[in-house]
Amino acid sequence: MFTSIQHPRWSRFSRGTPHTRRRLFAADGFSLIELLVVCLIIGILCAIAIPLFTSQQAKADDAQAKEMVRSAETTAESIATENSGSYESVSAESLHESEPSVRIAPSQTKAYLSAASSTPKSYSVTVKATDGDELTISRGESGVISRTCASPVLKTGCSGGETSAW
Repeated sequence: MFTSIQHPRWSRFSRGTPHTRRRLFAADGFSLIELLVVCLIIGILCAIAIPLFTSQQAKADDAQAKEMVRSAETTAESIATENSGSYESVSAESLHESEPSVRIAPSQTKAYLSAASSTPKSYSVTVKATDGDELTISRGESGVISRTCASPVLKTGCSGGETSAW
């Protein structure tokens, strides 16, 4: 049978039943079934978390593009104010010159201004996100602002569809 330990440090374990003492000093580990169940639970949690993370990354890419296209819109309005209300001089280069945060160089890691066009009374600016979505803000001759999104690569980047308004 199991004998009690005489060392004072271990004397507190000598008070329990023999079964308790045996359990305290046993070298048993986890069973294979317990380890497999833990691995299965971790796998299920990963299967849920990874798709959620990737959808959040796509949302962040589109948010970066929206921020840039709004900056380009504000800059276009500033350029028109400086030119007596005419949008004719709005171009990618003039937008970047007036507001350096509006990037015009194509990039795989950051959103950039991919197109800018204008007439004396209207303009259109398009920003391309890193996932390929294209966000456009246009001002018509009557002053109506429209915001559109096109997703030629993912086909679902614009509110779950290939195109939408935002």
